[in-house]
Amino acid sequence: MATGLLRAVRLTTVVAAVVALASSGGGSATAEQSAGSTLGERWTAMHDGPQEYADIHIDWDVPIRMSDGVILKANVYRPVDAAQRVVDKPLPTIVNLTPYTKLMSNLVDSAFATPGLRPFTMDMVRRINLSGTPISGFGELMHALDGGMIQTVLGIDRNLIRSGYALVVADVRGTGFSQGKWNTLGAREQLDTREVIDWAAEQPFSNGSVAMSGGSYAGINQLRAAENAPAALKAIFPVEAGSDLMRDVVAPGGGVGTTFLPLWLSNVNQTKVIPDVQSMLNGTFDWKWLQSRVADPATNSDLLAQALLTPSLDRVPTTLAAALDDDSDFRQGILGHPDRITVPTFMYGGWHDIFANSASKLYNVIPLPQAKKQLLIGDTYHANPGAGTGAAGAPPRLDVLQRVWFDKWLKGIDNGIDNFGPITLWEQGSGWKTMGQFPENGVTHRRVYLSAASSDTAEHAVHDGSLSATKPEDHIALQVAPGVTMACSRDAAQGSAGIAAPFDVCAKDSRVAEGNGLTFTSAQVRQPTVISGPINVHLNAVHDATDGYWNVTVNDVSPDGTSTVLTTGQLTASLRAVDEAKSVRSASGDYTAPYNPITLDSMLPVAPGKPVTLDIAVIPTQAVLLPGHRLRVDVFAGNAPKALAFGPMLNNTELKPQYLRLDPDAPSFVNLPTNLPIA
Repeated sequence: MATGLLRAVRLTTVVAAVVALASSGGGSATAEQSAGSTLGERWTAMHDGPQEYADIHIDWDVPIRMSDGVILKANVYRPVDAAQRVVDKPLPTIVNLTPYTKLMSNLVDSAFATPGLRPFTMDMVRRINLSGTPISGFGELMHALDGGMIQTVLGIDRNLIRSGYALVVADVRGTGFSQGKWNTLGAREQLDTREVIDWAAEQPFSNGSVAMSGGSYAGINQLRAAENAPAALKAIFPVEAGSDLMRDVVAPGGGVGTTFLPLWLSNVNQTKVIPDVQSMLNGTFDWKWLQSRVADPATNSDLLAQALLTPSLDRVPTTLAAALDDDSDFRQGILGHPDRITVPTFMYGGWHDIFANSASKLYNVIPLPQAKKQLLIGDTYHANPGAGTGAAGAPPRLDVLQRVWFDKWLKGIDNGIDNFGPITLWEQGSGWKTMGQFPENGVTHRRVYLSAASSDTAEHAVHDGSLSATKPEDHIALQVAPGVTMACSRDAAQGSAGIAAPFDVCAKDSRVAEGNGLTFTSAQVRQPTVISGPINVHLNAVHDATDGYWNVTVNDVSPDGTSTVLTTGQLTASLRAVDEAKSVRSASGDYTAPYNPITLDSMLPVAPGKPVTLDIAVIPTQAVLLPGHRLRVDVFAGNAPKALAFGPMLNNTELKPQYLRLDPDAPSFVNLPTNLPIA
């Protein structure tokens, strides 16, 4: 899932703006990266230099009949030789399935294919350096353009095709120009994906070896196709893909994605009704396409409305009940099984992406040797994948890495990509880092207690508390109430896919948001202190109503007071049940990764005035606190506009104040994975 149309429109707008008007993400490289820089330069030169073929040819709206008779439409891209003849030699073939209409992908690709435009645009983007300004986030969003985003997310890389690949870009069933009803990641759509792969492998232009490309929803499709993959599928390169979508973006912790989901659904439902104008003009208009759109004009919009507007638990309609049932077709459709992936997989994710929860977990679950799986994580949102790559000391661009990955597994070229990484990530607070495993060696989960004692660092907060290695001595309840300051926060930027990221005062400094929250801040660290892995925040809470909603962030506080969110988590109090079989505990016995079922059947009562314990799963991260920096945990009674509790639960909260108990007999703490004690 993704705001695909918005992204494509933004890309087109950026191109036009650059033409009309005429952040660096580097960081320090490790020794391993320095040793591999020559290899990266060679890969980049190969991708950007002269290719085997001169140009590309496109066959438009090729019909692909599915086993149930529904017709999907695809554009087929093939290389053209110097004599302008379409290459008839069978070639390895790449498949991309998108719900955002291949028409939009083609428009953006065509804009960048204009002679001289792309080099000019890339040169302009590389010159943008807004670091140190109040809108440095804008520059970081722009730098996705020179990080290979267009070629990998939209899936059309002309240099890759010209190097000897065919490409099939198909509209997902019920979207774009394809017939049928949109079966959002469901069983029928997954079968379609496999049938398109088989179709592509059997075409005269294909040599039978297939890879898959694309970002977000198209990346999710790749992961699902790679589960017990069709014989023809040899490799995938998913960018910003999720696997456990309920916990990634639909309703992590029971918080409905109220910023992202409406944008996403409206984009898909609006673009799927754009007609094939050419067919209308030449008399070949597809009336079955029109019938399917009339029958299903607003897929899933009823579910979103029910999730937000259902007033009480005794009035939950069937569609919403299915979304809150682990065994329903809807939940099974949005739950991946990465433990079944059987083909070489190179994944890209971002620490602040909407699918950040899945990024590192996917790598660890996929049952492949290191040579056949790679993970790259940047300091990015959903809107700017690849930003920071391709710079000095950084990994190569995404399109470069995709090229060498496909060359390795589809053409058998020994180019060294299997020795890259295997885990390359941006360590927040430091820079690019290469690792053999995540979490990294040498970290231990330790309790760090929330204390009411002032840290003297956050007078702006509702309460300025501290972090301690020992339990609090006194009993105290700290009140926190729902508010609006989270509208200016990194969570808001993440939930909007990065649209709200340009303004540093919000996305890179939590002090505005903290004005309506509780803060707990450590002493300054004296040595570089690494945080690596999943985090659990354990709260002892009391509510004035029959439900509550909590949001927590883990922050790096610099000596000048700037409070930068590293990672985040949220939980509805009535959905606090933990599935022990799917959860992870540290050696101490505390949860490191609690797994909340988020179902109606698992709901637990919340009695006003009675304490309840909450274990809030915080997205895994990699960061380092430099000497003089502090760790801070923020606690809020809400997370709007990023998320709201399901309607019935939200009504049960009555938006009343909530209370965090600091009790030596039932302490609140964060179970933190570090190489050194934090307090």
